Amino acid sequence: MTPRVLFVSRERIRLPLEGAQQRKWAAVASVLDFRSLASAPGGSPTRAERFRLLGPLRPRRLDGLLFYCTLPFRIARELRAFEPDAALVQGVHETLAFLVARAVVRRRVPVILDVQGDWHEATRLYGSSWRRLLNPIGDAAGPLAVRHADAVHTVSTQTTALVRAAGVEPAAVFPAYVDAQAFLERPPAPLGVAPRAVFVGVLERYKAFDTLAQAWPVVAREVPGATLHVVGDGTLRGEAQRLRDELPEQVEWSPRLGADEVAAAMDAAWLVALPSRSEGLPRVALEAACRGRAIVGGDRAGIPDVVTDGVNGLLVDPDDAAALARALTAILSDRALAERLGAAARRTGEEWGVTPAQYAARVEQLVRGVLKC
Repeated sequence: MTPRVLFVSRERIRLPLEGAQQRKWAAVASVLDFRSLASAPGGSPTRAERFRLLGPLRPRRLDGLLFYCTLPFRIARELRAFEPDAALVQGVHETLAFLVARAVVRRRVPVILDVQGDWHEATRLYGSSWRRLLNPIGDAAGPLAVRHADAVHTVSTQTTALVRAAGVEPAAVFPAYVDAQAFLERPPAPLGVAPRAVFVGVLERYKAFDTLAQAWPVVAREVPGATLHVVGDGTLRGEAQRLRDELPEQVEWSPRLGADEVAAAMDAAWLVALPSRSEGLPRVALEAACRGRAIVGGDRAGIPDVVTDGVNGLLVDPDDAAALARALTAILSDRALAERLGAAARRTGEEWGVTPAQYAARVEQLVRGVLKC
């Protein structure tokens, strides 16, 4: 019997599915009968055969709050309409919403909490500073969700430690989906003639983009021919605009790129900058490794699971702009160092990379373990 599984997350899914998302969900559909309850970016369809998405809500400042306020009702509707055997829910706040909905409809559907990051940071390092008023609620939500979920999945050393600190042993530990197919299918491209760095991620404090924005002008002076390609958008978009305006010859900004375009952006670079303050498992670091690119990463959370200082990249304090500038300068001014670190990174990518089918098989095993079937 194929298990029926409801996936719940805050993830923004663009319909129709393309690239990495299409490969992921096609693989999941081959082993599970699923429905996904998530979000959609502006202008994207919100409904398909297996997807029930919620577009951006107005006013924009209240989008997140409104999403979570409506989530228990949306989950309750799917519990009645879809009648899943189990649910895989990404995030502690989403899991608490699921528990409320489950109690309302009085259906004992097992819920698997998918912990992909540190719940303490959701209100501290993301979005408006007003979110910090919610720190006590966020801190309490994590242990509550962990202890009341029927099973917990973690993705890294950091997330596993968080769950164990709450008194629960994870049912499974394996990486979140990384589109290794798009990043490993070709040999690494040779380094370009000119030194270039790329940052890929949301422009938020938890990614330490503010630190990178302080460090790059120093690097630009030290390595005059170096360029920085910023890929992403977020509340710190003003920093990206400022950098681009002040250093138009040394900064490019792409608010959004697809997986294949991200791989191409990495191929054009000597290194990938990921100075994050918090990462469950750094997907971008794994993608960079698959493309054979050195990684300059923050020395916190899940990044050291992937990046070994001096072996396949350099680790720095994400709050130290001077240290970040030195690390970036060291690689961008030394092609041989960039090539050596990049070659080691490729080996890391080959060790960590999984195919969509392998990822789907792990998810199926996790679900069947909870259902004991």
